[in-house]
Amino acid sequence: MRQEIQSFLNHLSIEKGFSPNTTDAYRNDLSQLADFVEELAMVQGYDPQWSAVDRNLLISYILNLKERNYAPATVARKLAAVKSFFDFLVAEGALRSDPTENLSSPKVGKSLPKPLSTAEVEALLEEPAKLSSPEAKRDRAMLELLYAGGMRVSELVSTNTSDLNLGAGFVRCFGKGSKERIIPIHRGAVEALEEYLTEARPSLLHNKEDEALFLNRRGERLTRQGFWLILKDYAKAAGLKREVTPHTLRHSFATHMLSGGADLRAVQELLGHANISSTQVYTHLTSEHVRQVYEKAHPRAKD
Repeated sequence: MRQEIQSFLNHLSIEKGFSPNTTDAYRNDLSQLADFVEELAMVQGYDPQWSAVDRNLLISYILNLKERNYAPATVARKLAAVKSFFDFLVAEGALRSDPTENLSSPKVGKSLPKPLSTAEVEALLEEPAKLSSPEAKRDRAMLELLYAGGMRVSELVSTNTSDLNLGAGFVRCFGKGSKERIIPIHRGAVEALEEYLTEARPSLLHNKEDEALFLNRRGERLTRQGFWLILKDYAKAAGLKREVTPHTLRHSFATHMLSGGADLRAVQELLGHANISSTQVYTHLTSEHVRQVYEKAHPRAKD
């Protein structure tokens, strides 16, 4: 069963051009299903194989996920991975029929992102500036760049020194599908990056050669998980009461740009959205913010 999963992952990586992060997500979701099938086969005494998977077994799997308190969005994502996998097996001739056909996904309500206020962003960005260590200078540069450019965390940690043009004030970014875009950054982010490159990165590099812009203490490229932990600590130090993730700063960037009067198409290009409908969610968010501010100032507006 694992061999078929690996064949599917190779198909996604080589033929579809999916990123390593995406293929890893598929690997985890399909391995979880394989574990479920194998455990069931052991109990019922038959040889586990994909041809033994039918609609009833998949329904049992979905119910098992729900019993384990997986969120509807997570269940829907896992089921989407399973559907793609079985579609691949049928197309390859490994199966005659698709057991996921007519199997509906759980309904998922689309929630609006929750950005930070400008004051909260300022408090967060000020935290690393209170320290003078090489790591703190790196962290300030990372936070400034992430917020200034609305980058995804995967794009941030993938950035190389050659992608920067601080004289012109922009960074080259490679987004989903390796699509390149040029993102302008403000003077504050440029200054933080200049300070990091001259005063901190050389000491983190430990006389090694690495093109990665942001390095960990071992002189290696910082990972997404490493950045998430760094951000979590600064959010706590800044006194932010709610959870702050790398995507929170991307949401905040988009919301603040549109609130400031930026053109929707321009924000779409900066975010690297293929479809403008992905960007339009922020127009609803800014409208909701304006409504809440108005109602707070005019209590009778709710009547």
